[in-house]
Amino acid sequence: MSRLSPGTAPRSRRLRAALAVLTTAVAMCGVVLAATSTPSSAATCNGYVGLTFDDGPTGNTSALLNVLRNNGVRATMFNVGQNVQNNRSAAQAQVAAGMWVANHSWNHAHMTSMSQSQMQSDLSQTSSAIQSATGVRPQLFRPPYGETNSTLQSVASSLGMRQVIWDVDSQDWNGASVGQIVSNASRLQAGQVILMHDGIQNTRDAIPQIVANLTSRNLCPGMISPSTGRAVAPDGSTPPPSTGTPPPSTGTPPPGNGSCTATATTPNVWGDRYNTSVTVSGASTWTVVVAITAPQRVSTIWNGNATWDSSGTVMTMRSNGSGNTFGFTTMTNGNSSARPQIRSCTAG
Repeated sequence: MSRLSPGTAPRSRRLRAALAVLTTAVAMCGVVLAATSTPSSAATCNGYVGLTFDDGPTGNTSALLNVLRNNGVRATMFNVGQNVQNNRSAAQAQVAAGMWVANHSWNHAHMTSMSQSQMQSDLSQTSSAIQSATGVRPQLFRPPYGETNSTLQSVASSLGMRQVIWDVDSQDWNGASVGQIVSNASRLQAGQVILMHDGIQNTRDAIPQIVANLTSRNLCPGMISPSTGRAVAPDGSTPPPSTGTPPPSTGTPPPGNGSCTATATTPNVWGDRYNTSVTVSGASTWTVVVAITAPQRVSTIWNGNATWDSSGTVMTMRSNGSGNTFGFTTMTNGNSSARPQIRSCTAG
């Protein structure tokens, strides 16, 4: 039987201890590397978009939050006050997961048919319920169905909230497939906002592909600025300028010689009416001329000052300090196929 020379055992114990420390350090380093190599942290953000989810919280909010967290996404949750009151823990979970919470009315009614005092009561009650449950006072408001008017906007503003509609409709509420939701989301451009909904399985399934598409275009999910209603960095800062080639415009010619770009989308279509959202780029103050087809008529506008020609079919919309997206509701009056046409966009 062999024997250890004097001092060998202590040295051996010290060596084993040193190796154990080194092994632990390597393991810890591996954990750190794994944690800092997520796609979201590696992404280059040349612009931000606002991912929004309406009508929560629901019984599926937890599942939605899991998908958002797994994909490194923060989003804005436009909550219904009645749902918050009935499911306070889910609203709390939204904030704990890093989401922004906002006001989507008390029970999703057609608010433009309300009196001013009814609007005031509805929105105030909703904001109080959200603040009571989460500790956060909403700074953003989205009207149910995208239906709004100047009175409702004024009420929301008096309660410290900016109205936010959307630029892109995912159509998840309309039975869109996962592929259709992903395709619709691929139209998002920097600063824009997309409408999605809490509680829809296809929407949850689409999120990884939506995020992958955004990453491929150097766009990242961000917050919606209460000042402008546009998507900005999660810390509220303005996104850096893009060095890439801008996408082709489907609206008016690009900025130059006093012009700007106005691009129209139709995010909501109902049986008797539809909403149009127009996004202006290239100027902070602008005048956009839009033509509609008779017998259609515009019933409601938001985020701009409008005048009409004598025919009532050509609208001139001017910026009013509410940002670079305006919108309007058009009654079809029997002509459901026609859509508004952008005629011009002038800066200043």
